[in-house]
Amino acid sequence: MGWFVDLHPVVQAVVATLGTWLLTALGASLVLLFREIDRRVMDMMLGFASGVMIAASFWSLLAPSIEMAESFGLKPWWPALVGFLTGGAFIGLVDRVLPHLHPDMPRERAEGLDTGWQRTVLLGLAITLHNIPEGLAVGVAFGAAAAGLPGATLGGAVALAVGIGLQNLPEGAAVSLPLRREGLSRSRALWYGQLSGIVEPVAGFVGAVAVIVMMPILPYALAFAAGAMIYVVVEELIPESQAGSHGDYGS
Repeated sequence: MGWFVDLHPVVQAVVATLGTWLLTALGASLVLLFREIDRRVMDMMLGFASGVMIAASFWSLLAPSIEMAESFGLKPWWPALVGFLTGGAFIGLVDRVLPHLHPDMPRERAEGLDTGWQRTVLLGLAITLHNIPEGLAVGVAFGAAAAGLPGATLGGAVALAVGIGLQNLPEGAAVSLPLRREGLSRSRALWYGQLSGIVEPVAGFVGAVAVIVMMPILPYALAFAAGAMIYVVVEELIPESQAGSHGDYGS
């Protein structure tokens, strides 16, 4: 672990988000063993992912945002409120614009702008949308830890990355398995499944650089990432875990 501590914070963020991407790929690799996963298991995995993201949004993002705001001489609740609402609104806007389709939904239920893109592309974009705020959250957390401000620690950033990585396992499977059922080969389904997570290192890099370069935005950036993740949980993950007949397992 010593080698990781000695890295530049931006490099730490990239390494951590590469790890979360690899766990997305690991989840997607389930397509090599199974054609589909029992719905009860998938609902439990989605419920687990939701719990991890909700906990991470507070402990690793909102709580440090409030502490930092106080240390900056701001009203402690103001950056958390503004950033949280802005983050949720941003992902809500992207959700309305970016064409995507959730697993097990018919092609005509695609969300976002009308497009002639293939169903397989739309399925992959649905999970890619989830991964943008997750990568951003990890990057912001490492950038905040590098600033040495109250409430933001390297351990907290690592814990956030581990938590998001674990919940990426079901997300990878949620892309590759439906694609396999659509008739794609195992290798192509795996390729698209892992590809949905590659945006996380990019978003992690952007988040870390932004907060290091623009220190005053740190409390807002942390809350922004939290709002974006909570939007994904409430609008996407929880409804998906309740869509079948085994919603109690997800809960």
